[in-house]
Amino acid sequence: MQDSTLYAGLSRYFDVQQLEKLRQTSVGFAGAGGLGSNAALMLARCGLGHFLLVDDDLVEPSNLNRQQYWPRHVGQPKVYALADVLRELNPAVDVETRHQRLTRQNLPQTLTYCPLWVEALDNAEDKSLFVEQALVAGCKVASASGLAGLSGPVMSRRVVGNLVLVGDFISDVRTAPPLAPRVTQAAALLAEAILQMILADADTQRI
Repeated sequence: MQDSTLYAGLSRYFDVQQLEKLRQTSVGFAGAGGLGSNAALMLARCGLGHFLLVDDDLVEPSNLNRQQYWPRHVGQPKVYALADVLRELNPAVDVETRHQRLTRQNLPQTLTYCPLWVEALDNAEDKSLFVEQALVAGCKVASASGLAGLSGPVMSRRVVGNLVLVGDFISDVRTAPPLAPRVTQAAALLAEAILQMILADADTQRI
């Protein structure tokens, strides 16, 4: 992988071992909407080298209020649009895209491609299925619950084995709108959880 302006700048904040670990790690994103697109871009800014983006949606005008897309992306599959955004930031990044819906049938094989996953799905049943299957497969997962409205409950994180849960755990997008401030806050917590997983592994290897 060739160096880039981004990696040159990151050398101020990460040591050689940490930066190499970030470059080498693959993270999967189950969903490329408000949570997935924001968390992916944050992790790209931290030097993550390999992404697997899985989503079957297209970018719609209503997505632009909180997702990392621009008017030029409307009508495109989200995974392709997000891949373009990530490569624009860091041309050296490796991004694999799958424009498909995750199902009980294709999940087991899909999960084998990445040791770490961001669960960023919309449907409650899909979220539960993904987390359950990912943990059974031995993956580490960051998942969010509760990010709707304005002035909601304070967000926090809970750690249960290989699962990190973030959000306020109360608010529901069915009763309150998903707006940029709280959606982005939850996405930041997801990105931070994944970053900590990666760097914790790097620190362990140095001991």
